[in-house]
Amino acid sequence: MRISGLATGMDTEQIIKDMMTANRIPLNKINQKKQYLEWQVDDYRAVNRKLFDFSQNAFNNMILSKNFNHKTVSVSMPDHVAVKNISSTSDFSGTLEVHQLAKNATLQGKSIVKDGTTDEKYTLDEMNTLKLSDLGVESEDGFVTLKITAPGSEEGNEIKVSVNDSVGAVIAKINQDTKVTAFYDEFTGKIALTAKNSGEGTISIEDADGGNLAEKLQLTGEGVQVEEGKNADFTYNGLRTQRSSNTFQINGFEMSLKQVTSPLDADGNVIDGERKVISFNSSPDTEKIFENVVKFIDEYNTLIEDLNKQIREQKYRSFPPLSAEQKKEMTEKEIELWEEKAKSGTLRNDSEISSMLTQMRTALTGSIKLPGMGENESISLKDIGITGSKNYLDHGKLIIDEDKLKKAISEDPNKIHQLFSYDAGDNAKKTEHGFARQLRTIVDATQKTIQKRAGKVGDVNDTFTLGKNLDDMNKQIERFEERLKMTEDRLWRQFTAMERAIQRANAQSASLMNAFGGGGY
Repeated sequence: MRISGLATGMDTEQIIKDMMTANRIPLNKINQKKQYLEWQVDDYRAVNRKLFDFSQNAFNNMILSKNFNHKTVSVSMPDHVAVKNISSTSDFSGTLEVHQLAKNATLQGKSIVKDGTTDEKYTLDEMNTLKLSDLGVESEDGFVTLKITAPGSEEGNEIKVSVNDSVGAVIAKINQDTKVTAFYDEFTGKIALTAKNSGEGTISIEDADGGNLAEKLQLTGEGVQVEEGKNADFTYNGLRTQRSSNTFQINGFEMSLKQVTSPLDADGNVIDGERKVISFNSSPDTEKIFENVVKFIDEYNTLIEDLNKQIREQKYRSFPPLSAEQKKEMTEKEIELWEEKAKSGTLRNDSEISSMLTQMRTALTGSIKLPGMGENESISLKDIGITGSKNYLDHGKLIIDEDKLKKAISEDPNKIHQLFSYDAGDNAKKTEHGFARQLRTIVDATQKTIQKRAGKVGDVNDTFTLGKNLDDMNKQIERFEERLKMTEDRLWRQFTAMERAIQRANAQSASLMNAFGGGGY
């Protein structure tokens, strides 16, 4: 604790504080530069996130073919069969007759009745708490094993349970570890099982260790009802064949059988005497493909609008970052308005972003030679109804002629896909690739450059350029703060020495006054 001004009456503390405020001006400027640099790093990283999202969307939506494989499928009997495209790149058509639907194998046990009764059933709640031992299940070591065989598990699945487990717990284990689903019906007192997989085969249950679990659950012996599973039986384009499920794929499209159209007898003759043939065909889903292209163009326009705004944003040099002391004297609204201007222009006239935007604009005005085209043939975005805006304030935004684009998609959707996604090979020029690939290459290269400059979240400062600058500023701040501390100590020593000198002078003056009679009558 320092006490000053006793001899002089001066407010030494305030004087030194004012002098230190003047000395801190250079340090405040360094802190302001550091704060601005941190904002700049954040803005660069935000740009990189946008570039990454655009690159990923370009790959997923424009380069991967699945988004251009949307097809409209027409079926003559939609109540009997559903057809949808999965991965077919070409149109398809055909005929189908459904002779038999696939069916899951089932097994229904006998009724489980309470001891001493002939028809009193257990409730569901009772089954969830009833121990196997209470049901009469026995085992020397306290455990029993049940083996269940069903379509899809010809070798069977085994479950091992304790005689102290409840019937409900056994049913839950069957559902979890085997190829069947089971449930207890409290109205009939029966346990029913259904194969998880359809197709030919039956469900069988046995005690794998010689126990009596299957017997006590009434799942074996006379009276158990077993129904065999069946394959789907159908004729596709004149070929009679089968599948284990009612839903299956052929040549990249999926069929889901719903109803029988032509049931056959053992000799292959139609039972009802009437043959019902389903016809189906596909065509490009122009609307879906159109929406995909429009989405990509919208994402491009949004990206370049945002980046052009940032590199042209006004920089307000008269609004430097606020210090902590300055913020204390301002309201939250005043701080918000000030920092809005202080943060403005961090990426103004950035050369990398400007270069990327120029490259993207140039790429989209070119044309591409696709496979199958003549020697002097090529195709551009303009040919399918996508052109650059004539308003120079749009800075290269793209405009879509919807009618022309839809017409081009309906005529050859594969060509539209290639226009964006075509890969000309590793040795080809950048301009020979599809437009989405060109933009992705440009964007990815800019991402790497920005990352070298501003790093990414989690990077240490000495791994990127602006981070190294921040480290240098931190060192400057440390050195300056040390000098300020020394300066403040020096000022206190000087003022303290002055106080002591004045105090001695006052004492001497008082002594002289006393010696010459200054303390007279």
